[in-house]
Amino acid sequence: MSAEQNPLSPGWLGGHVGDGTSFHFFTEDQVLHLPEIFGIQITKFMVLEIIAAVVMLAFFIPLAKKIKSGEPIKGRFWNFLEVFLLFFRDNVVRPSIGHGADKYLPIIWTTFFFILFCNLFGLIPFGGSPTANPAVTAVLALVAFCATVIAGSMKFGLVNFWTNQVPDVEVPFGLGVVLKPMLFVIEVMGLFIKHIVLAIRLFANVFAGHLVMAVFMAFVGAVAGYILIWLAVAPASMALYIAIFFLEIFVSFLQAYIFSFLMALFIGMGTHKH
Repeated sequence: MSAEQNPLSPGWLGGHVGDGTSFHFFTEDQVLHLPEIFGIQITKFMVLEIIAAVVMLAFFIPLAKKIKSGEPIKGRFWNFLEVFLLFFRDNVVRPSIGHGADKYLPIIWTTFFFILFCNLFGLIPFGGSPTANPAVTAVLALVAFCATVIAGSMKFGLVNFWTNQVPDVEVPFGLGVVLKPMLFVIEVMGLFIKHIVLAIRLFANVFAGHLVMAVFMAFVGAVAGYILIWLAVAPASMALYIAIFFLEIFVSFLQAYIFSFLMALFIGMGTHKH
């Protein structure tokens, strides 16, 4: 058995939690190959990201129309969405940003639900989690960084936003000439590092959870030729898989919440002088 065929090899496991140019189903012959469009290869994660966007539009455009028309929101599903959005607004965004927070609600709500759906797609058979790809989480962190810089620049101006990174400290003039440039470098580096960590945290948590699930399922295939061992390993592996599956549902919500909360917090820091 080659490394690529070994169910416990890193390449095999990584292929089942990573991106690809096809969707694999029940057998090796049941493969949906994705095409190239204008010279760009479409990947599995691209498709799932588009589906996430379509699902969001299908949910929230009708809800927005109902709210805009003044029509009472009826139905458990629509009431749940409205309550969820209001909770997020009143307990996350407004306390984190303060005055003027509502103008940033759309981007933070969109980020939260996009991450949530991308996380949950990894729990659907034959799917995958785009947020288990560092390139995807890096772009999301870049969006959060740009939102912070733009929000701060709109309030203070581009130059003042960056000079505001230096906290007000009462020091003698001679010491301030040395200390303030050092503080500026440290604070600017910290601004970049915080968003880099934002990307790494989301990627690492989602990737690790799905990799653990893949390992438990791989144990079943690895001992398939040994019936007695299989009878002992398969039930335990399936039980652990199911436990991790439900844990990953919670983690999907938690990581989307943490990313969006920190994004709101960073925007709040950018729109307030240190």
